[in-house]
Amino acid sequence: MKIPTVAEIQAARTALDGLIVQTPVWRWSNRDVLQQLDEKTKLFLKLELFQHTGSFKPRGALTVMRNLDAATLAKGVTAVSAGNHAIAVAFAAQLLGTTAKVVMPKTANALRVATCRAYGAEVELVDHVAMAFERVQQIQQEEDRHFVHPFEGANTILGTATVGLEFCTQVENLDAVIIPIGGGGLCAGMATAIKQIQPNCLIFGVEPVGADTMHRSFAAGSPQSIPAVQTIADSLGAPHAAPYSFSLCQKFVDELVLVSDDEIRQAMALLFRSMKLAVEPAGATATAALWGPLRDRLRGRRVGLIVCGANIDIDTFATHVKGAIA
Repeated sequence: MKIPTVAEIQAARTALDGLIVQTPVWRWSNRDVLQQLDEKTKLFLKLELFQHTGSFKPRGALTVMRNLDAATLAKGVTAVSAGNHAIAVAFAAQLLGTTAKVVMPKTANALRVATCRAYGAEVELVDHVAMAFERVQQIQQEEDRHFVHPFEGANTILGTATVGLEFCTQVENLDAVIIPIGGGGLCAGMATAIKQIQPNCLIFGVEPVGADTMHRSFAAGSPQSIPAVQTIADSLGAPHAAPYSFSLCQKFVDELVLVSDDEIRQAMALLFRSMKLAVEPAGATATAALWGPLRDRLRGRRVGLIVCGANIDIDTFATHVKGAIA
């Protein structure tokens, strides 16, 4: 297994200059923290929802696509996603002067589908995520488009590792960082960077109960699949794990935790009320883990949370938040 070095991650970040933004870190230190976690707890939010396209995903998509040769890039790219990765690939294709055809499940949020099309992508909708992976393979064969994987591959991981690199330069001496897991690409990249820069920092990966692919993979010792995705955090609904990202998570992630959809909704409401952030369910999972299963473990520590995305329409967001406070 090839482990990206800090120098390689830094080079990847330098290559993204002018294409992405260095997202801010915000210290969360108001009454909600004092009441629930005490004054000794130091919380730092890495606000990747302020990245271009509203999630961390352009880092990986651009890193992959910028490393394609001109002839391959000119043929166009394809991708499979519930939304954020598809949007990022459409954005990157437009930025780099090529075309994108993306496959999304019919359950994908309508805002995300519209955003993909607004960036110029051709969108195909299929019945479910597993079928989407099958369809994207057909597109590769029929149209010779390059498949930009949503969470697997060396360049994808180099891209997501730049989030961890930035976080470590923005906040020193973190005791723990909590990272959402879908397929594992974000967690693998961030954990790889953080553990090499701040080796004493604990890495917690968090999954929804209804999409526990990495939990199953850790238990089995190899990448596993799940029969169905059953969570409101559809951005974390990978139907399977993949070898490279799984292996990096296995090496660098200290512990996995699960959160329920109800805990995610409560975290969405908390982030809106306390931090004025309107995030999608996946973007609230790290907060849900800290306010839930990790609260006692991390009270009084220096903790980093990644707010990974905010691509959600107003009505759906309101429904989830109202459900949390009903």
